[in-house]
Amino acid sequence: MITAPQIRAARVLLGWTQERLADEARVALTALKRLESPRGLKVHEGTYDQVHRTLKNAGIQFLSSDQGVGILLLKASAQDSKPRK
Repeated sequence: MITAPQIRAARVLLGWTQERLADEARVALTALKRLESPRGLKVHEGTYDQVHRTLKNAGIQFLSSDQGVGILLLKASAQDSKPRK
């Protein structure tokens, strides 16, 4: 399972705001804020899955080992990292 810090880091690496990720994932902004919360607030599994899938489709690979967790940006087009107008 991916962590809140991984989600926040992935979003920042892509140059996306919370609003953009919520829009791209088609989830409520409040749900995304709960998901990114360091307090581990509960969200519906569907919300978690949508955010995870959206970030993977944007080129984020989530890493996990016995030494820790992280993320890797596999691919990114110039358009993916630009803020929307």
